[in-house]
Amino acid sequence: MNPVSLLTGNITINDVVNGTSFSDWFANQLSQFTPVNVLVALVMALVCGVIIAAVYKWTYRGVLFSPSFSLTLIMLCLVTAPVVMCIGSNVALSMGMVGALSIVRFRTAVKDPLDTAYMFWSLTMGILIGANAYIIVVVAILGIAAIMLLISYMRMRTPNGYLLVLHYDEYAQTDIDNELRRAARYHRMRSKTVTRAGVEMTVELRMDHRANIVSNMLDINGVHDATLVSCQSEAGA
Repeated sequence: MNPVSLLTGNITINDVVNGTSFSDWFANQLSQFTPVNVLVALVMALVCGVIIAAVYKWTYRGVLFSPSFSLTLIMLCLVTAPVVMCIGSNVALSMGMVGALSIVRFRTAVKDPLDTAYMFWSLTMGILIGANAYIIVVVAILGIAAIMLLISYMRMRTPNGYLLVLHYDEYAQTDIDNELRRAARYHRMRSKTVTRAGVEMTVELRMDHRANIVSNMLDINGVHDATLVSCQSEAGA
């Protein structure tokens, strides 16, 4: 059989008919990628993907958590590892794979830039596993996970952001300001509308806890209603 065909994996019809040539090609495939190597790579990719998905879930601070995105992180790691194993020793195949992937268009909008970082993290782990750089894989997955958990812990210790919407009579302004200074670590007026029926004011607050600021506002004479809204968006604050 042509040695070039053995190297590139290209088999003609005559090679398939010839049992000896096909067995040589199959033996060459097993010499490069054994089932044990592929299984180890897939197991490592699965473990890394699960760790990345778990860190993403623990550090997520948005309103709507998407389990499908966590599954996507695991699949990215699993799919990338065998692809890199195939193209690692074949320059022609690697160039063809890059060209094929360049025409793919992903139309799913990523709402949070941090989600893109998690996708790159998953892809990087798959590439390292496919390149058999297992020591770098262990160091990278544990190091990045520890850093992300530490950053999330530091963010959780910062005061939460809220928007307080009030409707009140103008003579209650002084009491409202006193209550804001007492209950909130930080407050700033975002908007204020004065009409004949009264005043509507929106205030940005930073508080450790929600406390009873809404009830306290309603206890002020002249306040008609109070609404407290979290500043966190769907992608997180």
